[in-house]
Amino acid sequence: MKIFLLAGKAGSGKDLLGNYMKEKYNQLGEKACILHITTPLYEYARNYFSWNGDMREKPREFLQEMGVEMIQKTLHKDTFLIDRLCEDIDILKHYFSVFIITDGRLIKEFNLLRKRFPSLKIIYVKRENYDNQLSPKEKEHVTEQEVEKYNHYDYVVENTTREHLYQEGLKIIEKESEVEVL
Repeated sequence: MKIFLLAGKAGSGKDLLGNYMKEKYNQLGEKACILHITTPLYEYARNYFSWNGDMREKPREFLQEMGVEMIQKTLHKDTFLIDRLCEDIDILKHYFSVFIITDGRLIKEFNLLRKRFPSLKIIYVKRENYDNQLSPKEKEHVTEQEVEKYNHYDYVVENTTREHLYQEGLKIIEKESEVEVL
C-alpha cells in the first residue's frame, strides 16, 4: 500500500498533482484513489450549513473555523480528522493500493499520519507568487502558514507550469514504484 500526502497552500496545485498521480497509477494497473482530511468538514458544510458543494465557492473561513477553532481548540479533538481519514483507509485498503491525500496543511496531521503509516510520503507543492484570492484573515490562518514550517518533506515540487508539475509527479511515481512510466 502506498500513501501520499500532498501539502501546500490554497491554490498550490495539490489537487491537480493528486489527480494526475491517480491517473498514472491507474494506468500502471494499481488502483488509486483521492482522499481528503477535510471530508467531514465539507460534509458538515453541505449537510447542515447550506453550502451547495461548488468548490469554486469553498466556505474556507467556515472550514478553517470549524476544523481548528471548534474541533481542535474548543472540543479538544485534536485527532478527529486524522482518525476519520485512517478509518477510511482501513476500509478502502481492501479496494485500493494507492492513496493520495490532497489537502495536507498542519504539522500535527503530518506527524500523526506518518506515525500511523511509516511508509507515508509527504510532498510539498509550492507555487511562488500565486494570488490565491484568500482574504488577509484566511491567508494568516494556521492552515495556510504551517506548511512552510515543516522540515521533513520527502519531496518538494515547484508548481511553475502544469507540465512541470506533471513531470515532477511522474518522477515521484517512478521513484516510489521503481518502474519507468511513459
